[in-house]
Amino acid sequence: MHNLRDLLIGGSLFLFGQVLIYIQLNFQFIYPWFKKNPLIVSILGIPISYLFVYATRFTVAAFDGAMWPQRFIGFATGMVVYALGTYIYFNQAIDAKTALSLGLALMLILIQIFWK
Repeated sequence: MHNLRDLLIGGSLFLFGQVLIYIQLNFQFIYPWFKKNPLIVSILGIPISYLFVYATRFTVAAFDGAMWPQRFIGFATGMVVYALGTYIYFNQAIDAKTALSLGLALMLILIQIFWK
């Protein structure tokens, strides 16, 4: 079994980082402040990157040094956050193509966690 503690910490950091990245990149279309201050918004990417460094560290440790699982988990959490954020903030429905893509993203996570 993988190190569950490291997996939960790494996965949580990926999730939190993806939420912050979504806000950083897409709130310019909702809030004028984000659009008027791209330099400040870009600088906020430094602490966000720090989260991803640690998310990667914990997730790689959870998989005993294997690199691919953390990449797929980071990618899949980003897909889920993007789909939900776009639905919530932009009222863009999750159509069949997006639902299938989200299902595939979930499968990526589950394969990395449970396939030995």
